[in-house]
Amino acid sequence: MRPVPDAARGLLECVQMMNMKNIPLLAVCLSSLLYIGCSEPAHPVATKEPEKPAEAVTGKSALFKMYQKARTWSNDALVLKVNSIHLADVPEVPGKAGAWQATFASTNLGKTQTYTFSVVEQEGNLHQGVFSLGDQAWSGSSGAFDFRSASIDSDAAYKTAKEKAADYDQKHPGMPISFLLEKTNQFTNPAWRVIWGDSVGTSSFSIFVDASMGTFLEKMH
Repeated sequence: MRPVPDAARGLLECVQMMNMKNIPLLAVCLSSLLYIGCSEPAHPVATKEPEKPAEAVTGKSALFKMYQKARTWSNDALVLKVNSIHLADVPEVPGKAGAWQATFASTNLGKTQTYTFSVVEQEGNLHQGVFSLGDQAWSGSSGAFDFRSASIDSDAAYKTAKEKAADYDQKHPGMPISFLLEKTNQFTNPAWRVIWGDSVGTSSFSIFVDASMGTFLEKMH
């Protein structure tokens, strides 16, 4: 209950002390009391701040969240492949993406497990946060690597690749940039493949960057 203001308290005492037969004076007191109650300042209504738009994240940031989930699936989980996913609802940022997908392998289970991480909810199987796409049998072939060996993030890999792609970038401005992280027999360490285009299959130009050292490896036309 709100405390009664001093002025209102005085009017109440006036009403209590009055003879009820003095109707005109009573009406004046009640009118004044009503005016005081209505004139009290209203409490300000809290306004809800608008939600901030979703922001793209780096590959390593998304991979870490998916890796934590993969470790609950199998404690020997190794990274097999990571790729970026373009989202129309999330603004493009060099070296980042609105969603990522990662596949992990377990020798103990003889299976692979695939997860996605998205900063927004989307139709289909792409959900906000980490989401499992299920597992598949795995023969234990080469290509899996320890999460810690990919110490270079996608934004740093992009900076290195952009320096080597200045001519191509100038001739093809505004192209979407995609990312693929994997370990192949082509290189000793896992490598980021920075792709000018939506995917490897639709691109005619990409650059490999060492995911452990951050150094330029090769240019693919």
